[in-house]
Amino acid sequence: MPDEDRTTPATTPGTATAPLETAQAQLSSAVEILGYDEGLHQMLATPRREMNVAVPLRRDDGSIELFRGYRVQHNISRGPGKGGLRYSAGVDVDEVRALAMWMTWKCAVVDVPYGGAKGGVTIDPADYSTTELERVTRRYTSEIMPIIGPERDIMAPDIGTNEQTMAWVMDTYSVNMGYTVTAVTTGKPLTVGGSLGRATATSRGVVHAAAAALAEAGVRLDEVSAAVQGFGKVGSHAARFLHEAGTKVVAVSDEHGGIQSSDGLDVPALLAHVAEGGHVSDFEGGSPVSNSELLALDVDVLVPAAVEGVLDAETAARVKARWVVEGANGPTTTEGDRVLAERGIVVVPDILANAGGVIVSYFEWVQANQAYWWTEQEIAERLEQRMAASFNAVSTVSRREQITMRDAALIIGVRRVAEAHQIRGLYP
Repeated sequence: MPDEDRTTPATTPGTATAPLETAQAQLSSAVEILGYDEGLHQMLATPRREMNVAVPLRRDDGSIELFRGYRVQHNISRGPGKGGLRYSAGVDVDEVRALAMWMTWKCAVVDVPYGGAKGGVTIDPADYSTTELERVTRRYTSEIMPIIGPERDIMAPDIGTNEQTMAWVMDTYSVNMGYTVTAVTTGKPLTVGGSLGRATATSRGVVHAAAAALAEAGVRLDEVSAAVQGFGKVGSHAARFLHEAGTKVVAVSDEHGGIQSSDGLDVPALLAHVAEGGHVSDFEGGSPVSNSELLALDVDVLVPAAVEGVLDAETAARVKARWVVEGANGPTTTEGDRVLAERGIVVVPDILANAGGVIVSYFEWVQANQAYWWTEQEIAERLEQRMAASFNAVSTVSRREQITMRDAALIIGVRRVAEAHQIRGLYP
């Protein structure tokens, strides 16, 4: 599911840049623009709290396996930690640190009262049964319980996790507390305190961001073509919403490959095909395209909604899109950013474009704390208003300072966090 909500892995060639390296470089750029000293820079760069835990699993056959689990709270100056829980064989603590840092800036950019956090377990969920994943989730939750809670750190789904995972986390926490605590997670099923509109919030936010970026050039969504890399929780719904808005979605891909059609894909039929267990690559409504080829297609809008680092110097040099709207967290490396900027391609950065998930997570948390539930229309309207206001703020800074949208978003987010640090003061 991108706070959060992530996406489907997609493989592209090129030299990968570690996510933490990219995140640190982005922060350094913002600090330089803002003129902060090295002491403040180090405070902003360093996670406030980390927990590394062992997660043993008794498998269905009785054998024991051990996994590593992580929870990183990058910053809590503006409020409790907020961020997803990722299950992936490739998870390591540096990836979690990077994702937690991006969450800090994202929450600040859209002005929700959270800090940034992230969690992960080094497990490929496809290799384990539902009952095994439940045991992993409950053990991981019990291990990190000292640092989570509705006023401390609130989890949400990410790659490899879903609303059922969040229900297990919530139940494990609640059982240990002795009463039901629905606000300890977001992205839960509606029956246990979830929010209407949460499942598709990140994707809706991506499309709101795309529409706002196009509008600045006097262009509408129904006048452009688009390609979406990644067809998971974010990419699939983004493709659907773009299609419903009249955009010609000419290519999509998942981890197994992709398809393209110059006439536009039948997105509803493709969604039904995938829902029935098929892959994008075996859908009969288009011709094959690889993940790397998709990035270089001649389209107006490119939505990278897969994983980190897919747009590096090599792949960015081949992008033909006029707008890149980042559905994934960290899909563009520092060098990729430089190449896209030099080529005049507008990048709507992840900490703005995919913030719809954390915005509606905030709404879910507020509803849980109040025990009062909003209508789906109320949530949709408030999401659109928050995304529009955030985009306008970033765009204004970008134009005024003559800097990229990413740098503008970063200096807004970093400045808000730094101000919270400075106003609260240094203890003792």
